[in-house]
Amino acid sequence: MAQGPGGGFGRRSLLQGAAAGSAALALPAISCASPAQARSGRPSADWGVQVGDVTTSSGLVWVRSDRPARMVVQTAATESFRNARSWRGPVIGAGTDFTGVTSLHGLPAGEQIHYRVLLADPDDPRRTGEPVTGTFRTAPTGRHSAGVRFHWSGDLAGQGWGINPDRGGYRIYEDMRRRNPDFFLCSGDNIYADSPIPERVTLPDGRIWRNVTTAEKAKVAETLAEFRGAFRYNLLDDNLRRFNAQVPTITQWDDHEVHNNWYPGQLLDDDRYTVKETDVLSARSLRAFSEYFPIRTLRPDRGGRVYRVVHHGPLLDVFVLDMRRYRNANSPGRQTDDPQGILGAEQLRWLKRELSRSHAVWKVIASDMPLGLVVPDGKTNFEAVAQGDPGAPLGRELQLAELLRHIKHDRVTGTVWLTTDVHYTAAQHYAPERAAFKDFEPFWEFVSGPLNAGGFQALKMDGTFGPEQPFIKAPDRANTSPAETPQYFGEIDIDGGSGELTVRLCQEGGKVLFSKALQPGQVGQ
Repeated sequence: MAQGPGGGFGRRSLLQGAAAGSAALALPAISCASPAQARSGRPSADWGVQVGDVTTSSGLVWVRSDRPARMVVQTAATESFRNARSWRGPVIGAGTDFTGVTSLHGLPAGEQIHYRVLLADPDDPRRTGEPVTGTFRTAPTGRHSAGVRFHWSGDLAGQGWGINPDRGGYRIYEDMRRRNPDFFLCSGDNIYADSPIPERVTLPDGRIWRNVTTAEKAKVAETLAEFRGAFRYNLLDDNLRRFNAQVPTITQWDDHEVHNNWYPGQLLDDDRYTVKETDVLSARSLRAFSEYFPIRTLRPDRGGRVYRVVHHGPLLDVFVLDMRRYRNANSPGRQTDDPQGILGAEQLRWLKRELSRSHAVWKVIASDMPLGLVVPDGKTNFEAVAQGDPGAPLGRELQLAELLRHIKHDRVTGTVWLTTDVHYTAAQHYAPERAAFKDFEPFWEFVSGPLNAGGFQALKMDGTFGPEQPFIKAPDRANTSPAETPQYFGEIDIDGGSGELTVRLCQEGGKVLFSKALQPGQVGQ
């Protein structure tokens, strides 16, 4: 493997050693029984650990117990846990599906943090289960540092393609883990609540795809218990649990956390559902989402939100969008006045304000939907921003035009858009000289995914913002299985000395398909 930013292999060798130590988390079989039915004994954390929204001095640690327990986190500079610092977390129980999150703060910047989670009997703190361990690196503070490396992708367990033991499960997570990113940005569709997982699927060439199955994934998710089961399903995979123990996450959501192409106020025309109101389904999904991922601002009981900015030191800010909860209804998208759009008025104001406030060299905008790709919803409506009319902005394009105009006139530099959603990988450059709308600076959008879902054909591009596509890789038919076409992830490397940002579009196995280097502060790259 090539040297990381700043040269040297010390941190990555350390991470590999830590990952080997955490391999004990990769249990061959996790009980899916309800914790309420668990036998007496010490609390167990067989579902592994996660860390989320890491900054220069903080992070959130997640765990799931098999019964009520007090969560305790210990952190240290070494695997020996000498001079460990302790963090008393919550008592976790049935109200959160036995999941819990502990906030760590005051951590040293740019350092490898080793942590372990202890689960204690609430009535007898001396009775603790076996600790589960993990590691992560806090963001650097210096402008000239070791740099930042992270991955992004999305779409997991989609179209009925679940954990296949014959393929080694979600092996793309092992590919990413071996590249030792500082964090992983999951750009949505973490589950497919509307896609049951069958035991087996016959492929076009006669081969059989086998899935690990659970009761909750035998049907579409409607109840809170079924949504929780859908999020829990992915944690049955050994690769994902090993990955989570080593790589922090920044997580957003998209449509399949609830239902394909959903929007607020929608009534489903889907015979599989007895609950037709997407507002009811989305509230249940959001609660389960908040229980199964460590996200700082997401508190559904207090009106929390998915959209946020995660500051990763002076080199990088990550702006995480929510293009679901605030959008208007999917339509032909020909409105000449559309203040709600796909972000909602409040989120758009927040994004403009925070981009202007950012002093980071690079501002990555994590968009759960692409900008210039025409994503249909039925015969006449559209699901994303673009609607196929290459002329002046209409419908949701009006919000994008307002944002791009603000970025130009407020002299916000270093914006890069990352997305998934369409189940193939591509590089897309937008420039005013090719566009119908011209009041913006050129920028790049990069597409990756899926992680483990069906592959789909390439979509048409909308000319309103002048897109050009120097690279694309997509199958020639719909819903190709992961056994037939590669799965994809993207990689961002920011050099700590020069600030140069390199994008790599990769496929399962680690092969780099496309690479683009961008220079800080330059316009029109």
